[in-house]
Amino acid sequence: MNPIAWIPLLALLFFMGIALQAQWLIYFSATVLLVFGAAHFWTIHALDRVSYRRRFRYRRGFPGEESHVSIEISNQKILPLSWIKTEDPWALQVSPTDEALLAPSPIEGEGWLVNVANLRWFGKINRHFTLRFGKRGIYSIGDTRLYSGDLFGISQRESVLSNREFLTVFPALLPYEMLGLQTEDPFGETQAKNTLFEDPTRFIGIRPYHPEDGFRRIHWAATARSGQLQSKILQPVSARTLAVCLNLSTSEQFWLGYSSPLLEKMISAAATLCYYGIQHRYSVGLYANGCLANADQPFRIQPGETQQHLVHLLEALAGITPYIPQPFEAFLTESLPHIPFGTTLLIITALLSDPLAEMLIRLRTIRRQMVLYKVGEAPHLTLPGIRTIHIP
Repeated sequence: MNPIAWIPLLALLFFMGIALQAQWLIYFSATVLLVFGAAHFWTIHALDRVSYRRRFRYRRGFPGEESHVSIEISNQKILPLSWIKTEDPWALQVSPTDEALLAPSPIEGEGWLVNVANLRWFGKINRHFTLRFGKRGIYSIGDTRLYSGDLFGISQRESVLSNREFLTVFPALLPYEMLGLQTEDPFGETQAKNTLFEDPTRFIGIRPYHPEDGFRRIHWAATARSGQLQSKILQPVSARTLAVCLNLSTSEQFWLGYSSPLLEKMISAAATLCYYGIQHRYSVGLYANGCLANADQPFRIQPGETQQHLVHLLEALAGITPYIPQPFEAFLTESLPHIPFGTTLLIITALLSDPLAEMLIRLRTIRRQMVLYKVGEAPHLTLPGIRTIHIP
């Protein structure tokens, strides 16, 4: 109801009461006019100097983890609020543990966190909630709508606060045994059975020659003594720089869409490699032929080794989308000049097509430190000299 629309009628009744000397009409119209005037003034200024603040304990986390949020609503003026209602759009994947706290929303994957209270002059209230992180992604919270009105419930006012914030759910990490990493030092320079590559400067023995061995690996003195080709056994170590190269294609025919389980498994594998690489003080870069949210180009993150760089890598993987603007073969070829020479290439893919296999074999002659992670079905091709790890 709009009190202003009733003023002309009430004024007419007031003057009619005076003309007819009807005191009851005068008192009635004057009282209603006073109430409507007070209601109008109250409604206009109800949301003045009213603040709504969210305070998150953690804005980032892994699936299944919990965080806490405190919501403060304050009224910094002398005019009290008989009632105030707030509606905060909230993504379901970062919703409170008590799902009943969210009201239904017409937007899919979203609900409304509704709070109703009354505030005295210069008063404030605090509400506390526990949030549980769900599926990987970057989720927006807000903008908040505020509703309040007069004491009599005649009218109300609405205001929208530009207070959008974002919560990030990192990809889930895989068990490092699944990725062929070592328990003691996954990317370290310690001797191990399964490592990323071998150091050509560290000779520890000889063995019979294999067809995939290069000429530089042949031990000519041992070959001359035995009369058969012998190859050097080199100390297995890992590079200090890692490049995680992620192929987001899950189907050779892109128009068929994509497989969400395969996509999430590949992203989780990339996140795990980034996490353990940084934790063991390696410089890690990330290269993917997919796009980040609200972008239309593949992204490249140069190697870094700080904890803040790890957060940057995980945030990129949290926000990556299945949109692929460029085939992985072309993308990797363009990315090679940006990858420092001597870097260990960790190729993660669900598809191992013939063109990709041929490219990796050629690439090994230039970038000898390479590991292929095949996600999904077991690889149907054998790549000579390239260590291949299957992630089912």
